[in-house]
Amino acid sequence: MKKTLIIGGSNGIGLAMALQLSKMGANIVVADKEEPALSINNVVFERVNLLNDDFGFLDKYNDIDCLIYTAGYGRVAPFETITDVEIGNQMQVNTISALKVIRHYYQRIKSQDKFYTAVMCSIAGLVSSPLFALYSATKAALCKAIEAMNIELEMTGSSNRILNVSPGSIKGTKFSGGDNDLELTKSLGQEILEHMFAKEVLFIPEYETVFKNVLIRYNNDSHKFGVDSYNYKIKQGRLNLKPQVKIGYLSGTFDLFHVGHLNLIQRAKQHCDYLVVGVHPDASHKGKQTFIPFEERMRIVKSLKCVDHVIRSLPEDYDVYRKEIVKYDFLFVGSDYKGTERFNRYEEYFADKGVKIIYFPYTKGTSSTQIRELIVSHQK
Repeated sequence: MKKTLIIGGSNGIGLAMALQLSKMGANIVVADKEEPALSINNVVFERVNLLNDDFGFLDKYNDIDCLIYTAGYGRVAPFETITDVEIGNQMQVNTISALKVIRHYYQRIKSQDKFYTAVMCSIAGLVSSPLFALYSATKAALCKAIEAMNIELEMTGSSNRILNVSPGSIKGTKFSGGDNDLELTKSLGQEILEHMFAKEVLFIPEYETVFKNVLIRYNNDSHKFGVDSYNYKIKQGRLNLKPQVKIGYLSGTFDLFHVGHLNLIQRAKQHCDYLVVGVHPDASHKGKQTFIPFEERMRIVKSLKCVDHVIRSLPEDYDVYRKEIVKYDFLFVGSDYKGTERFNRYEEYFADKGVKIIYFPYTKGTSSTQIRELIVSHQK
């Protein structure tokens, strides 16, 4: 094994496996929304938001011989509390993205060359899991797809297999709102790697001690098992009624829309699950004129697949939050605003509200100012 790509390797089990592989001398690429929680030797970080549905970054890593997919999330809650956004996002991250990543490397997996693959599924994908319906559905689809693909690989004569890792609740991860604890996850990370290197097709941690009996009870009476599972989750107080959607907000005039605007918006979407963009009615706050009507600029921004919602901006970005127009988790802005009186005031206001201001450095290239000056010069 020479090079490994771990999708979702910045936290939890993915991070534990990255650490183990690093100790083995492997070169590792971690693709995630956030940088790894700790520094690891031989690790290259690639910022990726799987919700963007853009997998062009995979072309940079066609030389890997090991693929590990650990990205995924869900919450224990009555289905009526699940939002439409969560349905789309969980299906995208837990199932669709996993299948697209596997498809990208499938010819390599199918070949006679050694190629190792492990995908984090869930015991919830193998049994009835009420109050976890959406997550269970996303993982059930993935489990069945991997099972079918392994038969196809066998029938083509390839010795490579895709390991379905289907654990129950894992301590030491952020999945259920906890913190990373490598002391709790490193042994499981090592176990997963051992089963992957053995080219097995299914690994259920704690199978003999816990989940063998779970599967027997489910297969004997799936309805009773489901009722018991429902009551157990209620009794344990495991319900989480808060939607798992990190909302980002940025605003701009977006006049004479160009690639610099696109890069800014795409970069913002890398950090959040749902991106709201505020469009300024005009550019009077900068003492400039706009060339494209407000309604048309709104339509242009709304047409971008990385934009989830567009609103008319307010003069102050934090008023969008204060007036509860958008209760965002991230506010994106150019780095030239950092340290200004205005954004020092913003940082003080958001300090106790869980909102993070992310400052993006401006990149060289096309700017609205350049285009505007060119237009004005030709009008003279």
